[in-house]
Amino acid sequence: MQKRKLSTCLTVLLALAGGVPAAAGAEDLLDIYREAVANDPVLATADAQRLVVAEGVPQARAALLPQLSAGLSLQQFHPGYSGVVNDANGNAEPVNSGHSRQRDLTLSLDQTVVDLSKFARERQAKLTAEAQNATYEGELQDLFVRATTAYFNVLVAQDQVEVFQSYEDAYKQQYDQATTLFGQGLAPQADLTQSEAYYLFIKSSRVDAETALKDARRALQQLTGKEPGTLKTLRDDIPMEKPTPDDPKAWVEQAMQQSPQVLAATHLVRADEHSIDAARAGHLPTLNLAVGYDKAGAWSNRLPGSASYGTGTTTVGLVLSVPLFSGGLTQSQVRQAIHQRDADEGDLESVRRRTTRDTYNYFNLVEAGIGQVDDARKAVDAAKKALASMRAGYDIGTQSLTNVVVAIQTLAEIRSQYTALRHQLILNKLLLKRTVGAATLKDVEDINRLLQ
Repeated sequence: MQKRKLSTCLTVLLALAGGVPAAAGAEDLLDIYREAVANDPVLATADAQRLVVAEGVPQARAALLPQLSAGLSLQQFHPGYSGVVNDANGNAEPVNSGHSRQRDLTLSLDQTVVDLSKFARERQAKLTAEAQNATYEGELQDLFVRATTAYFNVLVAQDQVEVFQSYEDAYKQQYDQATTLFGQGLAPQADLTQSEAYYLFIKSSRVDAETALKDARRALQQLTGKEPGTLKTLRDDIPMEKPTPDDPKAWVEQAMQQSPQVLAATHLVRADEHSIDAARAGHLPTLNLAVGYDKAGAWSNRLPGSASYGTGTTTVGLVLSVPLFSGGLTQSQVRQAIHQRDADEGDLESVRRRTTRDTYNYFNLVEAGIGQVDDARKAVDAAKKALASMRAGYDIGTQSLTNVVVAIQTLAEIRSQYTALRHQLILNKLLLKRTVGAATLKDVEDINRLLQ
């Protein structure tokens, strides 16, 4: 009777070791991604920053467009007192002599004709905006990776909880059996103490695994802004194809051409070149077209009918400004722009080298991961057979419960490793595309099709 209960328990543990299917109506990766797009603060910040920098383009262009202004001045003059008069009581009172007013209406139009610094600033603003657009594109692709990583972390953590739960159930069964045998005088104190130590240790490990699962779910909530529900799990038959093209150098070449990080750094260096041109243009003359209109009038309440309004005067001309000396400001600005360009060139080279390294790394991880997943799958099959053999031996009395528990532990550990390797292989494929700037929503949709 006791062996039948143990056999039933081991069957349940084996089912746990094999995983459980996701519940119907569970959330999938696309659900999580859509919620992240709508609620992720990192992406929202990148979008706002992109719009902030984009406004620099019309601002720089505005300096090249006509500048129109109007002015109206009105002045009143009080010349003082012109004398005194006596009131009814014979007291002297001062007499105000009145006031006069003047009005002046002006219009002015200024149009840049030649100012190389303004043209350079406009080109600089455009390239800076392009750099920020590339940065935002990188954040979009990063969200593919962050959403998938957070989703997979929850799945792996769930699997770890199942593994440790199976450990705990098995060790609890062993502890109960040792307690019964010790009470009947059929087992020594050492067996009872050892089985209790195993049980309490694995129980503590199971609590740690549950804590890690809660944290993984909170990380997913941090991304989406809402508590995640039940998640669909990764099916067993995942694609095992090698990267296409099967040449890491081709991937590196693609990365140098379209990686958002490389493009952003490249645009900044090009923008710095125009910043240098703008600074150097501080030595050069500027030519502006100036058009002005002025109309003035005057009148006084002391002399009725003395109002005088002059005719409007229009002036048109070209204004040539030649900078002579600015206290060394222009030379300093040129040196500063050159140093900034040199610094950004260093950043560009660092980005290129890091991108090259990451591309090779993820390419190699994908290739190696295919073999690792295949080996782990075979190891799971072998561990299942070993467990079945141990169970059969236990039923006929040739194997101890300890050996059966060890076989369950081995199967659980191998299956845990297999789960982690499968998820990491899928993620590494996405990371490879993200590194070269080729990740798209279709990649997320393809991963989503692997869920069940």
